[in-house]
Amino acid sequence: MQKSSIRRSALTVAAVSVAAMVMTGCQPGDTPADGGGTPSRTPTATASPTSSASSPTSPVSSASSGSSGSTGTAAKACTPGALKASAYQAADRPAGTGTGAAIVRFTNTGGTSCVLQGHPTVAGAANGSPELNVPLTVTPVGPASPVKLAPGAQAWLKLTFVQVQGEGDGYCESGSAPVLYPTMVVGLPHSGAHQVGLDDGQFAECDGTLTATAVSATKPS
Repeated sequence: MQKSSIRRSALTVAAVSVAAMVMTGCQPGDTPADGGGTPSRTPTATASPTSSASSPTSPVSSASSGSSGSTGTAAKACTPGALKASAYQAADRPAGTGTGAAIVRFTNTGGTSCVLQGHPTVAGAANGSPELNVPLTVTPVGPASPVKLAPGAQAWLKLTFVQVQGEGDGYCESGSAPVLYPTMVVGLPHSGAHQVGLDDGQFAECDGTLTATAVSATKPS
């Protein structure tokens, strides 16, 4: 009986020792007793689907970066077909007979904004025919700045002639004969030439010269 008890005790101790060794060998980072193999590693965490979807490019950012290249181009010069030109006698004109001074009005009849700029060229249309125009010498007055016209907007310039003196056909102080033109041909840089007439008479001028303001967003008198 005594030997049997000793054997059981020894087996119990051996079993406990083996269990302890197995538990010890399961600890992370331990090297197997024989020195072979590789140390165990902590598993690398993989990104969850929600973490990769949590930072997509937002619509606001996309629109913002896209808009930087589409700020819009500057308005181009008004084309002749996008303009309607008309003329009327100016309220403030030199003393005498005849026209003296006229206001030329340009209206943007197109569907987009456009730009007018500069002093005009002016020619008298003999017999009202543009092809028979007689170029006049224009002295520009004042600065020229671009005028942007939205659809339907207007701009103006003023033509001031050497005034005809006297009554009837009148006379020119220089001694030359006055000239009457039913219409004038007024041109603007990059915007074509436009034939204009007066509702209340004809253009009367002396010496083939006149002064002209640049086209402006402010209506002259």
